[in-house]
Amino acid sequence: QVQLVESGGGLVQAGGSLRLSCTASGRPASNYNMGWFRQAPGKEREFVGHINWGDSSTDYTDSVKGRFTISRDNAKNTMYLQMSSLKAEDTAVYYCAAQPLWKAGYNVAANYDSWGQGTQVTVSS
Repeated sequence: QVQLVESGGGLVQAGGSLRLSCTASGRPASNYNMGWFRQAPGKEREFVGHINWGDSSTDYTDSVKGRFTISRDNAKNTMYLQMSSLKAEDTAVYYCAAQPLWKAGYNVAANYDSWGQGTQVTVSS
């Protein structure tokens, strides 16, 4: 199935910006909806945002709306998460994930069947 490799995490000052990348291989990326999730220590994995590869429409969890933007570059088989106005509560391991088009519920982690390795984002206060 589709394989994902992500990068771009690191230490960021509060109020700063960071861009994460996720590159897909193994199957055509256009056959999958793509999502970003994050998991902080002691918390459940949380939906961050999603992009539909058919029309590029996006959706985000309320806590990141207006600050995070998901985009894609089909020529590079890559999805991006542009993170701005970062807050301490954004600190987490961030994962990209692929969802088969036939599965419903893009905000539920269990509905994704391919995951990246995760990249740590730490926002200093």
